[in-house]
Amino acid sequence: MAEKNENLDRMSRYRERLQTASAYGDIWEIVKDSVRDVLKMHRAGMMLFLDDLPLNLGAYHPVGTNNIVMNRALLRLVEVAAEKRILVNAFVYSILLHEYLHAIGYLSESKVRPLVAAVSEACFGRDHVVSQLAREGPWALLRGIPLDEVCAPRRVIEIVKDFEKSSQRYIA
Repeated sequence: MAEKNENLDRMSRYRERLQTASAYGDIWEIVKDSVRDVLKMHRAGMMLFLDDLPLNLGAYHPVGTNNIVMNRALLRLVEVAAEKRILVNAFVYSILLHEYLHAIGYLSESKVRPLVAAVSEACFGRDHVVSQLAREGPWALLRGIPLDEVCAPRRVIEIVKDFEKSSQRYIA
């Protein structure tokens, strides 16, 4: 009974944090905490870049780097299509969680996708939108939108400032 109450408390805390997150760095801290809680793994020093990528690609992690490149054009579509901020935050969480798992060493897509679902369900519960996106894919938020007809302008890649809040700062 005590373990069940702990799990419910943990889920409630994660849900509240995601609901109130207002920046990429806030969501990133939730991603790192959830992976640490469930998989007992951690990696510091990551950086987030926003770039206009093909709409069938949510993000990527160049192996051997500390970078995650998220699809800015796809994110903007989600922001326009989503009726609630929690949906945008859930989308960002799902994308960042997927890439973080790659960054900590899970390179195979066939291993990462079920891990995204396992971490999401452990931290948010099976019925939460984060877990639904983990099972169905983040593009579930864009059902009915003809993505092949969307023409996104190509802009300069941008770095997200204050993304990794808990990392040690070094002067180079």
